[in-house]
Amino acid sequence: MDTNEMTGSPADTSGGAAEAVGTAGARVSCDAVWHALVKASFAVISHVNAADEPRSSGVMYGVVDRRLYVAVAADGWKARQLVTGQEIAVTVPVRRGGILSLLAPIPPATITFQARVTVHPAGSLDVGSVSKELTRLVPEARKAGSCILELVPVGRFLTYGVGVSLMDMRDPALALARVPVSSAKGVAS
Repeated sequence: MDTNEMTGSPADTSGGAAEAVGTAGARVSCDAVWHALVKASFAVISHVNAADEPRSSGVMYGVVDRRLYVAVAADGWKARQLVTGQEIAVTVPVRRGGILSLLAPIPPATITFQARVTVHPAGSLDVGSVSKELTRLVPEARKAGSCILELVPVGRFLTYGVGVSLMDMRDPALALARVPVSSAKGVAS
């Protein structure tokens, strides 16, 4: 992996594209991004483990109060490797195209962001007390053996194809946006 020798952080290989995207965010509101996150239910979470190996996994999630909740097996790698306070990467594909997507290959829109994790050990959080809708994440038979990951987005959402037409998705200058994350309605983080 390329790294910046001064900071040890990953090298910027975007060729400046990340900064060029910064001005496009005004087209997509934070509320529109949250609306898309609430409508979706699948995400890919990624992190680097203790051995500096990259890991990613698909998860089902629910959203309550601008936080994503994920149920994982208490003895699974996500519960063992992720720790409270750690930041991970999250990518949510957003289905686009409706009936047209059955006839032509239309890539999904995406919402990508960093999130701070809180790991709730098995039995420590009653998801039903957070929201009745979250109970679908944990089947009754798995409640005793499931940890809950609470993901709080931080920084900015990087979106592709959210809030633009299918035709505009072909033009990265129109399809890309950076939108400040808001942890609560009207409050930027």
